[in-house]
Amino acid sequence: MASVGEIGGRSRWPVAGSCLAVAGAVEAVYRTHGSGAVLSLAIVVDVCATLPLVLARDRITGAAATITVAAAAACVLHRGTALAALAALTIVWTALVRRRVLRRRARAAALESSRRAFETTLLEHTARGERARIARELHDVVAHHISMISVQAETARLAVPGMPAEGAERLLAIGDTARAALTEMRRLLGVLREDAGAEPTRRPQPGLRQLLDLVDEAHESGAGSIRLIVRGDVAALDPGLELAAYRIAQEALTNARRHAPGAAVDVEIEYGPGALRVRVRDNGPGPGGAPAGHGLLGMRERAAAAGGDLRTGPGPGPLGGFLVEATLPRAAP
Repeated sequence: MASVGEIGGRSRWPVAGSCLAVAGAVEAVYRTHGSGAVLSLAIVVDVCATLPLVLARDRITGAAATITVAAAAACVLHRGTALAALAALTIVWTALVRRRVLRRRARAAALESSRRAFETTLLEHTARGERARIARELHDVVAHHISMISVQAETARLAVPGMPAEGAERLLAIGDTARAALTEMRRLLGVLREDAGAEPTRRPQPGLRQLLDLVDEAHESGAGSIRLIVRGDVAALDPGLELAAYRIAQEALTNARRHAPGAAVDVEIEYGPGALRVRVRDNGPGPGGAPAGHGLLGMRERAAAAGGDLRTGPGPGPLGGFLVEATLPRAAP
C-alpha cells in the first residue's frame, strides 16, 4: 500500500484511486466466489469505496464522505474486513485531517505575521512621534537660549563705546558661532522631523507664571520693548495647557527677536470663559520678515496637541507687524 506522504502529492491521487479500485474489484471476485448478482453488487460497492480517491485532490471532503459510506457497506456485504475499502478509508481520512491541520497552522501563522506587522507599525509610529516631540522640545528650549546668546553678543558689541577691536571681534565671533549653531541645529531637527507630550524631568515644566521671567530675560538681553498684558480672571489651568501656552509665547518671542530685531512686542494672555488666548504681536516688518520654519510648525503642533488652533500673519490695524494668536480650549470645571 502506498504511503500517506506519496498519496498526499497532487499527482498520486489518481494512481492510488485506480490501484485500490482494481484491488477492490479483485477482492470482490475472491469474496463472492464469482456468483452473478452478488458479484456485481460487491464490485460496485468496493469500487465506490476506493475509486473516489481519484477526486480527493480537489474534493477531499466529498471523497471522504463517499468512501466512508461505501466502506461500511463493503464490510457488511463481505461479512468481514474489506481490505481495499479500509485502506482507502484510512488514506482519505489521514489526508483530510492532515490538510485541515496544515490549513489551521497556516491560518495561525498568517494571524501571527499580521500581529507582528501591526506591532512593528505601531512601534514605528510611536518612535516617529517621540522623535518629533524631541525635535520640538529641542527647538523650543535650545533655540531660545542660543538666540539669546547671539542677541546679547551683538548688543554688547554695539552698546559698549570704545571697546577694543579685539573684544569687538570676539563678540562678533560669538554671535556668528551662535547663528551657525542655530542653523546646524535646524538642519538636524529637520532630519528628525523627516524621520518622523508631560515629559519626565527633575524640574517642573514651565507655565504661565514663568512668562514674567521670560519677559524679564528678554528685557535684560536688550531685545527692545516688551509688554506682558494679562486679561480676564486669572486661574490655575491644566499643566499641559499652561506648558503649551508658555512654549508658544516663548517661540513667538524668539521669532520676533530674530526677524524683527529692536521691534516692540506685546505678549497678551486672555483668560476667557472657555478658552485661553495667547497673542504675541510686534511692530516689525510683518510676515515678509518671518519665513515659515520649525518655529511656526512647532507652535502649530503644540496648539493642535492641546485641542486648539494657531493663526499667524500680519497684525490688524495701521501698526501692522506680525501676529501670532493661539486659542487653547480650557477644560470644563
